[in-house]
Amino acid sequence: MLDLPVIQDRDSAPAATGIEHTGAGRKLYVETYGCQMNLNDSEIVQAIMNEEGYAHTTTPDDADVILLNTCAIRDNAERRIRERLKHLRYYKKRKSSLVVGILGCMAERLRQRLLDQEQLVDLVVGPDEYRRVPALVADAAGGGKGIAVQLSRVETYDDIVPLRTEGISAWVSVMRGCDKFCTFCVVPWTRGRERSRALTSVVEEAGRLWDDGFKELTLLGQNVNSYKDEASAADFPDLLAACAAAVPGMRIRYTTSHPYDMSDKLIETMAAYDNICKYIHLPVQSGSDRILGLMNRKYSVEHYLERMAKIKELMPGCALSTDIITGFPTETEEDHRMTMELMAQVRYDGAFMFKYSPRERTRAWKMGDDVPDEIKTRRLNEVIAQQQEIAAEINQQAIGSTEVALVEGPSKRNPAEWQGRSDTNKVVIFPHNEQSDYVVGDTIRVRIERSTSATLFGEVVAA
Repeated sequence: MLDLPVIQDRDSAPAATGIEHTGAGRKLYVETYGCQMNLNDSEIVQAIMNEEGYAHTTTPDDADVILLNTCAIRDNAERRIRERLKHLRYYKKRKSSLVVGILGCMAERLRQRLLDQEQLVDLVVGPDEYRRVPALVADAAGGGKGIAVQLSRVETYDDIVPLRTEGISAWVSVMRGCDKFCTFCVVPWTRGRERSRALTSVVEEAGRLWDDGFKELTLLGQNVNSYKDEASAADFPDLLAACAAAVPGMRIRYTTSHPYDMSDKLIETMAAYDNICKYIHLPVQSGSDRILGLMNRKYSVEHYLERMAKIKELMPGCALSTDIITGFPTETEEDHRMTMELMAQVRYDGAFMFKYSPRERTRAWKMGDDVPDEIKTRRLNEVIAQQQEIAAEINQQAIGSTEVALVEGPSKRNPAEWQGRSDTNKVVIFPHNEQSDYVVGDTIRVRIERSTSATLFGEVVAA
């Protein structure tokens, strides 16, 4: 029997506090850690606070409220937040009225401990309680401390337009929570059970983003494949097709998928629309059926490889990426070898690779952490080395081809170069000068002349 998260059905309005929580004249600074879902959540919080009069600031130096939106997927993410809190003590000493809050998954997971152990923290707010942030901030400004971490079966924030301040790419959450209960993952406990937005609200938001000048849209969910519009019974392929048809000039991406739910219909929908990017992130986690069973991943290596074959059949140029965990409880050298073999067979363009990190409240926590850290590290290094070699070989094959890149702006390393992103999610670097006739948001053609395992380099050519 799974130890399910505590969830309540409730009205989405914040609880009455009797406190006037206007932020007129006050400045809000938000730092975001973790996944794209957290970035979207930060935009939701900023929109909620903006409605109360808070002005957005890009630096903590002049902020009246500092909020850290956190991740709890791995222990390293939580350590980063605790280190950041130490740095923020400087601002609290300089401005005693400063309100500091922890939002997101770490807030839900650790709850009261954050208030008790981190004396700097004034409020702790989980992912389903963001509507209450203004009231809790106002209470904290008056000397109180607040915690709001109740999970919901209904909250999707679909009536809130996220505050997006810059850029050409936008993230749109289409569903929240997860019902898969992988044994290593805290998401069902930190973000609750699955619930989806209405298809019409997502499509309308996509249209608004296009009208506002955004050129690329990423549909977000812990497992977007499980999306289901209760009113129309539309599934994720239906939603993807509706967005692609509504904004044909906009690039459409999505993340993240679960291999168990990667349907033929979804692959066929991707292949049918030119503006749906030919890139799929499909986490495999391990190449061993035994380990996949212990992870409760619900698919076999055979099933996963069959999905890979179907993708390559219908979209031969589709780029693939994945997640790999090394050192899961009881993982043997044979299990590790099978993961390496699967990676060599699939040949991913990219991968997110991690050592197993035990998380309290998960079923894997009870399995123990019996793979020594030095073995985890060695296996991780082997996985990384092989993946870099494969990615370098794939990118080498792009030399001489022409990539269509969405211009993002100056390269971080060289102001004389700009960068863009290909349909297949590759970073493309190209020369830039005063005579260049493109701007951020344009789509250009770049002839690839050299490459690394992570980046393509080339020259802009005429359309």
